[in-house]
Amino acid sequence: MSYSAQSDQLKKPVETLTFVSFVWFCRLIAGFCFYTGVTYWIKLIGYHDGALNRFDLMPVHWQVATSSLAVLFPVAASGLWMVVSWGPVLWVAAAIAECIMYLGYPELFGQNPVTIIAHASVAMLYFVFRLALYRESRIAAR
Repeated sequence: MSYSAQSDQLKKPVETLTFVSFVWFCRLIAGFCFYTGVTYWIKLIGYHDGALNRFDLMPVHWQVATSSLAVLFPVAASGLWMVVSWGPVLWVAAAIAECIMYLGYPELFGQNPVTIIAHASVAMLYFVFRLALYRESRIAAR
């Protein structure tokens, strides 16, 4: 059995316009995730001027949501920025949590249709990009 150094090298994806656009799309979403995570951290540490201005003054449901999303969004942002597989997974978890907050429990968290529409739009665009990249890989494999 012979050893080939070339077989150990990672295969670099072909940098088509679709792939480069997908990378920058992921990085744009990473920026928004980081911003959202920072806003949740601002609420946690008490720098926010709103009604929920400090962790110890928040109702329990806001404490759970804010602390969870303050961790999920920045970690998802780093995964999206690096364009690794776990980035979108964590973003989906955070997006679903926010959608459940605002759609499932509006009496506790209020209504935020802009967030719901933004998450749905990003999910749709992500799906379109993944479909286009899959199609390109199938064409290139021929």
